[in-house]
Amino acid sequence: MSFFTAHRITAVVVLVAAAGWVMTGEFSSVGSEEVKAGEPVAEAAAPVAETATPQRTVAAVMPVFTDYAREIRISGATKADKLAVLAARSAGIVQALGVVQGQQIAADTIVLRLEGADVEAAVATAKASLAQAQEKLTVGQALFDKGSLPELELTSRRTAQAAAEAQLSQATAALDRLLLKAPFGGSVDSVEVELGEWVQEGTAIATILSLDPIVVKAEVSERDVAFVATGSKAKVRLVNGAEMEGTIRHVAQQASDKTRTFVVEVALPNADRAIPSGMTAEVRLFAAPTPAVIVPRSIITISPEGIIGLRVVGADNVAAFAPVTILDDTEQGLVLAGVPADKRVIVAGQDLVSDGDVVTVSELTPAEAVAAQAAGALK
Repeated sequence: MSFFTAHRITAVVVLVAAAGWVMTGEFSSVGSEEVKAGEPVAEAAAPVAETATPQRTVAAVMPVFTDYAREIRISGATKADKLAVLAARSAGIVQALGVVQGQQIAADTIVLRLEGADVEAAVATAKASLAQAQEKLTVGQALFDKGSLPELELTSRRTAQAAAEAQLSQATAALDRLLLKAPFGGSVDSVEVELGEWVQEGTAIATILSLDPIVVKAEVSERDVAFVATGSKAKVRLVNGAEMEGTIRHVAQQASDKTRTFVVEVALPNADRAIPSGMTAEVRLFAAPTPAVIVPRSIITISPEGIIGLRVVGADNVAAFAPVTILDDTEQGLVLAGVPADKRVIVAGQDLVSDGDVVTVSELTPAEAVAAQAAGALK
């Protein structure tokens, strides 16, 4: 057999063997079923258990409540309790002045008297006319009772008496207008006229101030006016350093159109009248006491809705969000209302937990929390 024939026979055999192997379908599993000699086939691996998420550890403290009266500081100025610029009630020449500048006077003190001889004469004439009319009416009534005087004449005499009474009233009123009296007791701040001077009706004569009590007038913002009430106490520091306690006697119900502030008046005792009107003052008002908690500013958090609050944790160690109201910002921290009394406040780690998270709590005493804050451990 030739070399060519032998090679042809070998090729045909290889081709037939390959075709048979392909037809068996086992070519797709090559490598997948290879097993090292003597090595047992491994059993199917058991499913791997999920690893539990570790709990966060937070520091928390039970809130300590105190009755907090929020302090509101505003600027103001003193003013007289009462002020009146007395004016002449009639025209005439100043006959007498009953007061001098700086004098302390009582109510109804005569401040001014004008000359008025003609007015006094008119009063005398009116009195005489009234007396005559009364006498004629008395006689007429007696005659009428006896049937000797007509009823029409009696009526005429009654009318004459009424007219005489009206004339006397007018003359008396004109005489009264020559006098000027103080409407209340106080200090004479100024006298504007001199003896012998001619004054017109309405001319300013004197200014009277009532300085006891002295009133401090200030303005409170619309944010704070809800915390201010009539009858509440207030502390006032005057520009000269004097400090006093007074009472809020008035809170305006109408805001200023320009500043949107509300006028507040605080009355201070001033029996010796040592405090003048117009002095600058600092007023400290105090809101009604409210249960509150003072916390570090750093533990405040904000909800996704933009609400200010705290992270708290209950007895079940589940973290939650508690909305609060900021009453004041002090050197010791923020003063909050609305803190849950039955939950601990998270003071460290609050930004690492969410609502519903179960946490491990390291509970601190209030003293330990303050010390940690001072050392910078609570961020």
